[in-house]
Amino acid sequence: MSSYRHFALFVALAFIWGSLFVFIKIGLPYVPPVLFAALRHDLAAVLTLAYAAAVSERWCPRSRADWWLVALGATFFVGLYNAFLFVGQGDVTSSIAAILTATNPILAAMFAWVLIPAERLSKRGITGLFLGFVGVGLVANPDLSGPLGAETVGAGLVILSTTCLAFGSVLVQRASGDLSTAGFVGWSNLLGAGLLHVVSLGLPGESLSAVDLTGEALFAIVYLAVVGSGLSAIIYFHLLHALGAVEINLVSYAAPIFTAVLGWLLLAETLSPLSVLGFLTISAGFVLVKHDELRAEARKLSWQSLGRS
Repeated sequence: MSSYRHFALFVALAFIWGSLFVFIKIGLPYVPPVLFAALRHDLAAVLTLAYAAAVSERWCPRSRADWWLVALGATFFVGLYNAFLFVGQGDVTSSIAAILTATNPILAAMFAWVLIPAERLSKRGITGLFLGFVGVGLVANPDLSGPLGAETVGAGLVILSTTCLAFGSVLVQRASGDLSTAGFVGWSNLLGAGLLHVVSLGLPGESLSAVDLTGEALFAIVYLAVVGSGLSAIIYFHLLHALGAVEINLVSYAAPIFTAVLGWLLLAETLSPLSVLGFLTISAGFVLVKHDELRAEARKLSWQSLGRS
């Protein structure tokens, strides 16, 4: 029964992650992008810190190592990632943003290859990195014959946001601390929201007077905070403990499918054949980068199936 439960949670997480790009796109016409991200994480901080206080003892940072961990999460996972993503999504479809963000595991492997000596990539892994970058080029499809268009700049910002997320994940992996995972998420949301507000104050057009708080905008903020940052974090860390990091990475490749369907239903967005080819190329790159881990997982699952038979 637990395997069915894990599968249902996996699908639910993929749906949530995929839907986030759509609801960002829905809210952007009404709220300046960086302020939009800040307001989302204001509410998310309240929810995740309350959850952390309820379920864990070590939810509050006590040491310099704890605060360093939180600073990394606030800067890379919340601040830089969301600032570049929300601005970039103003000029690309939600599906394109989801596909480009799916390069996160590939980029993380590249940074780990450089920063963590024990995680050296094989020739197969290097080929996977190359395929991932080729896939990004197919999806972004930049026009290099003249001045960069808005879509190209938007795609570049989404890639930059994913690069920050991947780099931050490797830095967090290298860091140490006794803070609980729930506490890390909550405090990262709180400090990251503050960082986003500071950035927002320095940008033109980013003020509360520019917010048109329609029903769509309010629903988008609440959905992104409650479901996107709250519920998804609970499901993610449950599955991470139950399934491991390799299988969780697969969610990144299921999410764009839900994004494409929801984008078509709610925003009338479509995907070009070149973007689909790029997504498949990025997925192939992931398989090559994570080949050994995926093979080990498949072996483990086959042994478990034999044990049940």
